[in-house]
Amino acid sequence: MAFEPPPRLVRALHETAPDGDGWLAELPRTAERAVAEHGLTVERVQVPGGRSSLVVLVRRADGTPAVLKLAPPRARPAAERAALAHWGGRGAVQLLEAGGEEGVLLLERLHPDVSVRSLPEPKALLEAAGTLRRLWVEPPAGPVFETVAERTGRQATAMRAGADAEPEVAPLVDAALAARGELSAAPPEHRLLHGTFRQSKVLAGERMPWLAVGPDPVVGECAFDLARLVRDRVEDLIAAPSGAAIVRRRIKRLAESLEVDQERLRGWTLFRAVESGVRALRVGRPKDAELLLEFAGWL
Repeated sequence: MAFEPPPRLVRALHETAPDGDGWLAELPRTAERAVAEHGLTVERVQVPGGRSSLVVLVRRADGTPAVLKLAPPRARPAAERAALAHWGGRGAVQLLEAGGEEGVLLLERLHPDVSVRSLPEPKALLEAAGTLRRLWVEPPAGPVFETVAERTGRQATAMRAGADAEPEVAPLVDAALAARGELSAAPPEHRLLHGTFRQSKVLAGERMPWLAVGPDPVVGECAFDLARLVRDRVEDLIAAPSGAAIVRRRIKRLAESLEVDQERLRGWTLFRAVESGVRALRVGRPKDAELLLEFAGWL
């Protein structure tokens, strides 16, 4: 079978690929090796798929359905593997084999076309929040994962450069960096976090109704993880006449339901929205940037 990467993946990787990166060109051969190594039968490549990895629906030698996921080193697949192994299927997709080639994951098959985003908004938020709560566990001992302070420190450097290039975003960047400085000073807990959690990252399963996929794990406070969920369906929020009020209510409801400090959640929501908006500007997605920065302005 020809392992043709979906256009969505190709576009996203070209936005972020470092000079000389050959992962995409090697992807078909990497997929062929992984299929042979694990004794898999290929059904199809998942389309449109994600923005950071190739997802292939397969069957194992005994006929069990599974998913083969292939990701470049910059997507930190080793950290994803370690987090999935630590969760052991509790709230997240099950890692089926712990070994194998770097960047290759063999995972439990969920329903790839049915995410919690397909539910009505109130129900979707409730189910997503319940899934996220199960992931917030003590991290394994040792420096296995990046910390929130480390990740946001790297992001802060890029945000300052973005503000220099686009002076109109400087006030929002200043506010976001000030919030990060205060929040990073005294985090209330250190938990293993999903890192990139949103409604589309929660898929329907057989073993449990909803399970999280695609973590970019990080260790830090729970409010950081929850912040990405606050802006879910941002295009609908921006289009709503009372979008700012809806966001304030959402922050309050999520903070109360998951026992997270409301003001810390607001601060991390601001930082993460501005960081995403500035990054969207940098890679040439002005419409996405406009939505994200308008949302951030409400905070």
